[in-house]
Amino acid sequence: MSKLWGGRFTKETNKLVEEQTASIHFDKKLADEDIEGSIAHVHMLASTGIISEDEGEKIENGLKAVHEKIKKGELTYSVANEDIHMNIEKFLIDEIGPLGGKLHTGRSRNDQVATDMHLYLKKHTETIISLVKDVQQAVINQATDHVDTILPGYTHLQRAQPVSFAHHLLAYFWMLQRDKERLIDSLKRVNGSPLGAGALAGTTFPLDRQQVANELGFDYVYPNSMDAVSDRDFILEFMSAASILMMHISRLSEELVIWSSQEFQFIELDDSFCTGSSIMPQKKNPDVPELLRAKTGRVYGNLMGLLTVLKGLPLAYNKDMQEDKEGMFDTVETLEGSLGMLAPMIDTMVVKAGNMKKAVSEDYSNATDIADYLVKKGLPFRQAHEVIGKIVLYGIDHNKYLLDLTLEEYYQFSELFEKDIYEVLAPEQVVASRRSYGGTSQDEVRNQLDLARQALQ
Repeated sequence: MSKLWGGRFTKETNKLVEEQTASIHFDKKLADEDIEGSIAHVHMLASTGIISEDEGEKIENGLKAVHEKIKKGELTYSVANEDIHMNIEKFLIDEIGPLGGKLHTGRSRNDQVATDMHLYLKKHTETIISLVKDVQQAVINQATDHVDTILPGYTHLQRAQPVSFAHHLLAYFWMLQRDKERLIDSLKRVNGSPLGAGALAGTTFPLDRQQVANELGFDYVYPNSMDAVSDRDFILEFMSAASILMMHISRLSEELVIWSSQEFQFIELDDSFCTGSSIMPQKKNPDVPELLRAKTGRVYGNLMGLLTVLKGLPLAYNKDMQEDKEGMFDTVETLEGSLGMLAPMIDTMVVKAGNMKKAVSEDYSNATDIADYLVKKGLPFRQAHEVIGKIVLYGIDHNKYLLDLTLEEYYQFSELFEKDIYEVLAPEQVVASRRSYGGTSQDEVRNQLDLARQALQ
């Protein structure tokens, strides 16, 4: 038999089965990690006397030679060798002869692939954390410039109360901060070593699993060999954190799409992050935030797909687990690409402060401040709420905003009104008066910016 595992078989693998069960088409992404893990394994085999120092050195040199050829594109992966592990082992045997067959001593593809994925996800989680920080910095950059810029704040997509644009942006900073913390915490589960667990029950060889873990930079060794080869919680946890992160990216993207529309005109995205229409020459479409919004769905799908694959699996390893990789790879690539575009898109967007100010001057979003004004003069809030509701209705019927009403008109609704009502209703004052911790006043926003900068360090 041509298969490295073919000794027990009397027939060649059906070609359709071979094609459908092979994973080399996608797990070739693990080549670097597979060789990294193999070299650490060989070091341990030699240091424990399972193989000789000379054999270990030859195998290591062979692996490094294979790695160089892979990076240069000089080797061709074969479906007949099924996966990245068997392909590399076959390359190694071709490179150094039968001695390459000793590489697999004391391990199984089950613990080998789990190790590869731990190594892969560790590297890419750290990259994604760095990219999240880049987006946070872009948010801080814009917020720093727009503490005094005022726009309508919304609930139910209806104008609610004026807020500082910096305050609005910083809400996303703290979402991203939680995302970053989730990813950092997930590394505790990613950073464990399954290598040496064997197929499921350990091995008869005197392996030093801790030595391998130390060399690969893992914090701990799985204490249970069956759990080591069958655990995919660390991937699920990453995908879960990734889904929440993409949800936040999608919410911000939705705002960028809305704000850049002709109806809002609050911002303009840089031309390098927009596209045109094939038929309408005037169009400038916010394609990048639209795509980021859409890509959230595929990340959700990857999470649900793996949850469904794993939900009915008995211990220990099952072939079903081959379906864990494509979703993980896709989620990593989607996040890295999305975050990589989002940071410069935020950094380069133009904020149209004048349009924001105009919008907040042509609505009733300062109505709450009239209620607070009356409450401070002794009127119970519920009565004040009813008074303001009638004033707003009056303004709508007479095509006037609250700052347009005369003092005589205010007197129709309550004798508690005085000339200072106009100072209270000015958008700048509405924002400045919200001094409670975490509020939108300029002083509080500056304090919040200081906290954000500290959190980013």
